[in-house]
Amino acid sequence: FCAISGFLGKGCLSKRFDAMEKAKVVAMMGVLMLVSGAASVSAVIDCTTVVALISACSTFVTYGSPDPIPRSPCCDAVGSLYSLADTADDRQSVCRCLMDLITTYKPNATAIATLPGFCGVSLGFTIDPNTDCNYIT
Repeated sequence: FCAISGFLGKGCLSKRFDAMEKAKVVAMMGVLMLVSGAASVSAVIDCTTVVALISACSTFVTYGSPDPIPRSPCCDAVGSLYSLADTADDRQSVCRCLMDLITTYKPNATAIATLPGFCGVSLGFTIDPNTDCNYIT
């Protein structure tokens, strides 16, 4: 109203000031959210991320064919797992998630276990029910 009407009285100045203060508060909240988000990047990988990436291989995991090949969406996803798991904690987290997957989807456990080999990726551990994820470095 103030800008449209050209009215620059005391009430309009305080409204402008209030809007500027609100904008500053919103901007500061955004910065805080970004900083807190950056701090959580170093947290261990969540299983929903692992499942989402492995879902790119759902046809192979479900039916056992066609074999994934390097540069396919499936292998790109497995490669992303490798890239995400760049610390021992992250590798252990990915390992635990994959162990849960092969336990949950027992008939498809072999398909899940063979994904890194088909894609030419080493995750730093073997996807096997006997793997103890706590010892992954």
